[in-house]
Amino acid sequence: MPEASSNTMYIVFLRFGPHRAQAPQWMEAHNQWIQRGIDEGVFLLAGSLERAQGGALLAAHTTWEALQARIQEDPFVRHGVVEAEIHVISPSRLAPQLADVLGPLRASFPAA
Repeated sequence: MPEASSNTMYIVFLRFGPHRAQAPQWMEAHNQWIQRGIDEGVFLLAGSLERAQGGALLAAHTTWEALQARIQEDPFVRHGVVEAEIHVISPSRLAPQLADVLGPLRASFPAA
């Protein structure tokens, strides 16, 4: 389990898995799960991967354990539509344009 710091962020790849054909069945619940993560400030962005490989999320304001638990709640993950892969980022520089997006997390970056 990676050690989290105050500015730890995560990229989550949700690559299509063995039950990809079931995606339409679970799409509404999956989209609600994503929106809940955005509303709660954990997901900063969500989008599709090129060539219909799945999707990706940028996450912050959470721990590795809490993010893993949240990902297991995704209907796509639970039903094998996608397989999740979490990558930990410990950013050391921040573009000024992202300061408002990151909220309290921005305080852990050096001044630009």
